[in-house]
Amino acid sequence: MAYANRNQGVFIPYQQLVDLRSLNHPHVTFVHGPPIGLINPRNGPVGPPQFVPIGVTFHRSFHELLIRMEEEKSRSLLQFMAGEGLVPSPEEEIKRKNAIEKLKQIVMEWIKRVACNRGLDERHIPAASAAVLTYGSYGLGVHNSESDIDALCVGPRFATMGEDFFVVLHNMLTSRPEVSEVHCVKDAKVPLMRFKLDGISIDLPYAQLKVMSVPENVDILNLYYLRNIDETSWRSLSGVHANKWILRLIPNTKVFQSLLRCIKLWAKRRGVYGNVRAYSLLLGFFGGVHLAILGAFICQRYPNARLSGLISSFFGTFTFWDWPKPIILQDGTLPISGSAAEPRSFMPIRLPCRPHEYCHSNITKSTFYRIRVEFLQGHTLTKDLLRPDFDWGCLFEPFPYAKKYTRFVKICLSASDQDELGEWVGWVKSRFRSLLVKLEEIQGFCDPNPTEYVDVNVAEPNTVFYWGLQQERSHFLDIKPVKDDFVKSLSNGPTGKITLLVVQASQLPKNAQFDSESNKGYLNPNANLN
Repeated sequence: MAYANRNQGVFIPYQQLVDLRSLNHPHVTFVHGPPIGLINPRNGPVGPPQFVPIGVTFHRSFHELLIRMEEEKSRSLLQFMAGEGLVPSPEEEIKRKNAIEKLKQIVMEWIKRVACNRGLDERHIPAASAAVLTYGSYGLGVHNSESDIDALCVGPRFATMGEDFFVVLHNMLTSRPEVSEVHCVKDAKVPLMRFKLDGISIDLPYAQLKVMSVPENVDILNLYYLRNIDETSWRSLSGVHANKWILRLIPNTKVFQSLLRCIKLWAKRRGVYGNVRAYSLLLGFFGGVHLAILGAFICQRYPNARLSGLISSFFGTFTFWDWPKPIILQDGTLPISGSAAEPRSFMPIRLPCRPHEYCHSNITKSTFYRIRVEFLQGHTLTKDLLRPDFDWGCLFEPFPYAKKYTRFVKICLSASDQDELGEWVGWVKSRFRSLLVKLEEIQGFCDPNPTEYVDVNVAEPNTVFYWGLQQERSHFLDIKPVKDDFVKSLSNGPTGKITLLVVQASQLPKNAQFDSESNKGYLNPNANLN
């Protein structure tokens, strides 16, 4: 995003500074003068100072040229995103909408059945109502063809979680032919049911409001509905709250959605992203809500910027951010203060809802370092994105694990059948952070690659992980004491087998090796180990 003054000068935010000589355009003339000047344009965005090359004069059309170049780069990025399958087809959109409508119908049938079971007056039963609210990537409009749906069931005061949600609604779902793989996750921080409806995976937590009826279009930001709710319901509501506040605070929804799709693809490809179910979030990498708030923060700072400029500003801003200064969206009413950040967090990101809370984060020294390195690389690649030869593909190159690390910790989890494996893997993932911290104590650094594998040479159902180890510490790592210590933390839960080994990069399966001509090091999910 560039700004012109009355003297034909052009101010370019420092995140987007380019070598103007590389543009090789006749409307740029270089004259003698100091190389860099510092100025804050009167109408510029709130944020870092702006720099202008004083030793450069521009013809009148150069500002229009920069705008056209930014527009062209933005269009090319949108084309790149479409080629990557980030936007679902109309048919896929209809399928998701139909699934949500079916779920709403089931929930309405459920709440009336609960009203009967609870002995409500027959006159009040027809008015009994509950709501289904979507959030997460689907609620923000940034889902793709492979995305699951996060939906929240909001019920009235007489519908309990333990009996009515996890028993009555569960039984109703399992009896439907279009519903499959129904699982109850009762012990999580946010209890939920997980199932597939018409083949679409849905996570459904529950929130109980202290009202007799919940309208289908309930305004969950209205304080009337939030009075005296319990802590579990509040946590269940937090995702919907965050979504609605983000959409309310951003200046341009369409531009924000495009930006968020881009940075999610970047984070996935570079191995610093995982959804709520992924263990990468448990280890301190980004989840969807983290990236949504970071993207909204940039949109607020640069409300008139085009997509290409926002991408450059995203990396420039967070590369030089003074962590642990918190990221806080401005809502125009609440004081913005950095003193309330969680002291234990390396990268505090505040949820935009009341009472103000911070996004859950288990970030460690290793994951903090990895994220900062990726920010820096993104900044290095995009600061000159107006160059004629700039290619968006370079920003989304998958992280080459097998080329970056010479040794890995191989973690193999197995069980007698697939259902037991799912419970076992979930339990181990929830304890992975303690394993990472232990490896950090010994090695100084460990990169927990989020990709999961299946070893076809192991007879039992299994899941395999590879974590990169610091190259400088090349001495042999005795993994047995680390494993013994970690296994102790796995007691009082599901049981299964676990194997920990230190392997060389040369021992990785062939389809996990770095290959510049095929997948360029991208470790494909559920790859077979040959």
